[in-house]
Amino acid sequence: MLLKGYLTVRQVAKELGLTEYRIRQLIREKQIRATKIGQWRIKPDDLKNFIKSRSNV
Repeated sequence: MLLKGYLTVRQVAKELGLTEYRIRQLIREKQIRATKIGQWRIKPDDLKNFIKSRSNV
């Protein structure tokens, strides 16, 4: 079941070019905000905030 407005770990990993394992690490380290709804789900805004926090602009 897909929840509207949330991304899966797999989708985020593909978007960032990282492994699913690394995304879960970042969630555990509280660098990416996520909610556990059956499995970890990430709001697109939280992903944008993570990307912004990693940019040097």
